Amino acid sequence: MITKKIADNYEPDFERGEIILIDKPLRLSSFSIVYKVRKAVAVKKVGHAGTLDPMASGLMIVCTGRATKEITSMMGLNKTYTGIISLGKTTPSLDSETEFDSEKSIDDITGEKILETAGKFLGGSLQIPPMYSAVKHNGKALYKFARKGVEVERKPREIFISKFDILKIDLPDVHFEISCSSGTYIRVIADDLGKKLGCGAYLKNLRRNTIGGFDVDDAFDIKEFIAYSNKFVPVS
Repeated sequence: MITKKIADNYEPDFERGEIILIDKPLRLSSFSIVYKVRKAVAVKKVGHAGTLDPMASGLMIVCTGRATKEITSMMGLNKTYTGIISLGKTTPSLDSETEFDSEKSIDDITGEKILETAGKFLGGSLQIPPMYSAVKHNGKALYKFARKGVEVERKPREIFISKFDILKIDLPDVHFEISCSSGTYIRVIADDLGKKLGCGAYLKNLRRNTIGGFDVDDAFDIKEFIAYSNKFVPVS
């Protein structure tokens, strides 16, 4: 595995296979990160162990060469996120990707009520994937239907929330940390929190901090990784 901490004393073999930790910035897609890594390492076989939305930042695990065989085992690892849920407004995408489509007063929302409601999310439950997601329907990503205003039926999935800590309340913003099972959509949790509070909410900010035992503090910025890989891969 290649991390920032060992990079200076490690010579990678991207063709044989490497696991790379990348800190994805906002507004870049997971696909674009894989494309940039593939181009930098000059290896055809490159994949990632879990999509991160363009409007989210944080940890991605990218594998090259024979290490891509490990992707399936890493896909199911638990994850930890921090972010901000903003109360009183909603969006079709459940995050900041789309414009507001409703607004309600939050005058009766208290910190005590927020803490009590967040506690109800702990444990196992069923969650319906959002329309603005990469989940496939008839071989096509749901977000492609959503952008055309088409909604399709989605099957609920089992998820597990082991932590939902409220770090700070600065209304309308609620700062949080969530630890959850793989496949959990934090945007849906934000939307459900707003529904339970009766005021609506959307996910304003999201950062993925850990995937299993992997931590974003050990990850490369994508530009840092490209500069690092150029030491070992001839620039074409």
